[in-house]
Amino acid sequence: MELKLINDSGQSSQTVQVSDVVFGREYNEPLIHQLVVAYQANARQGTRAQKGRADVKHSTRKPWKQKGTGRARAGMSSSPLWRGGGKTFPNLADENFTQKLNKKMYRAGICSILSQLGREERLVVVDSLNLEAPKTKLLNDKIKSLGFESVLVVVEDFNENLYLASRNLPHVAVVEPRYVDPLSLIHFKKIVVTRAAVEKLQEMFA
Repeated sequence: MELKLINDSGQSSQTVQVSDVVFGREYNEPLIHQLVVAYQANARQGTRAQKGRADVKHSTRKPWKQKGTGRARAGMSSSPLWRGGGKTFPNLADENFTQKLNKKMYRAGICSILSQLGREERLVVVDSLNLEAPKTKLLNDKIKSLGFESVLVVVEDFNENLYLASRNLPHVAVVEPRYVDPLSLIHFKKIVVTRAAVEKLQEMFA
């Protein structure tokens, strides 16, 4: 499998040979869907809650007498049938949304996404990507010179200048290979990976 190697102006003149195990897999849509859903579910905090009939503010007085009114029987205004009443089966604040996904499936899903990105030419390789100073303008100009708008940059090691410069750019993110996630890979239109980061990805997922 070969990936495009681009220069500082975004032009591709060479290719980089990469592992077929990581970048040459078949597209597995059901697995990728399961991977993305599990990733989003595991990120949920479960901080929302609903009120049951014991939690809503109400009076315990019987609204009207049991018989003789022509209306349906009613015990108290907290009934789930009433507007403003409690929920029958309320959602709890400590509800657990986590979904189990074993390591083999996770690796296979990431490799399937990377392979499809390579086939669609959304994944490109650069020799290196560095900034002289942690300036947003410098990184923005570099991204524009490469011809990209929405881009995920994967670098081999933590680069403080790149990280600080990317924080104010809404369509640019800089991560290390160990922090690559399926949602970001799908969300960003272009994925730029340094040569050294490609080697690390192959070590992690091969």
